[in-house]
Amino acid sequence: MGKCRMFDLSPWALLAIAATFLLAGIVKGVTGMGLPTIAMGVLGAFMAPAAAAALLIVPSFVTNVWQLLSGPGFSALIRRLWTMMAGIVLGTMAGSSVLASGSTRWTTLALGAALIIYAGYTLFARQLSVPRRMEPWLSPVIGLTTGIVTGGTGVFVIPAVPYLQALGLGKDDLIQALGLSFTISTIALAAGLTWRSAFPLDGLALSSLAIAPALLGMWLGQAIRKRVSPQTFRRWFLVCLLLLGTELFLRALL
Repeated sequence: MGKCRMFDLSPWALLAIAATFLLAGIVKGVTGMGLPTIAMGVLGAFMAPAAAAALLIVPSFVTNVWQLLSGPGFSALIRRLWTMMAGIVLGTMAGSSVLASGSTRWTTLALGAALIIYAGYTLFARQLSVPRRMEPWLSPVIGLTTGIVTGGTGVFVIPAVPYLQALGLGKDDLIQALGLSFTISTIALAAGLTWRSAFPLDGLALSSLAIAPALLGMWLGQAIRKRVSPQTFRRWFLVCLLLLGTELFLRALL
């Protein structure tokens, strides 16, 4: 089976990568999020998490910049959330040593745990509310924690997504804030992996090729959203994510 550095370039592997990003794009098209989470979860089942993280960089960046620029109040969000974004960068740069270490068992274990925590929390926890007076000290803590999780697992959502949902933002502002957080996380992860020589050029090429299935998936997801309840789709998505995280976690333990 042919390999190019850290990536399997066999036809079956390329087909699996394309199918993964198509599925991840569909989820993002319906729910507005989930592309890196799905990509890391599925790809992590048949390749090293560091390789999976390298593959998601470009499609994640492209789709998240589009989401970021589609909102109404970019400058206001930057002023409000810049300490959180700074924490994400610092945490991701530090945490990327875990992904870059090549310790497949521990990174798979951490990835499975992150998926379980995110899916379980989103399915069963009550919506939180963060008072505005707590943001100056809580935002950088949340950002730093999110960065460490991102650097160790390639998953951008914990605890950034629950925190942003708890800030009481309007619908459009929340979508844009999520796009901002995911974009910064993507850039920081790429920088961290590059700094630690864990982001090879063949990964950049394959990651660029993944843009097409991801965008096609987003288009299909937006079409599905008009016919299926987003709440129902999101619930089943989270159940599948919980099962996938459990499988990864148990496989790493055994």
